[in-house]
Amino acid sequence: MSGAAGLPALIPGPLAAREAGVAPATIRKWVQLGRLAPAARAGRAQLFRLEDVFAAERASRGTQHRARRASA
Repeated sequence: MSGAAGLPALIPGPLAAREAGVAPATIRKWVQLGRLAPAARAGRAQLFRLEDVFAAERASRGTQHRARRASA
């Protein structure tokens, strides 16, 4: 997915959440925790690169898996 002039497309948080299969609150939490950084802003809306969202989702999934194994 790319925008004009070959730049990556930027999408708002709710759409990023839908694409990654997580809740919009999860996207906001990843931003608060520093796991995901918005690529730009449009007014008050934060815009994200989809590949960054998927990377944060993969990292989060790995963290959850490690936490489950440690508590077992």
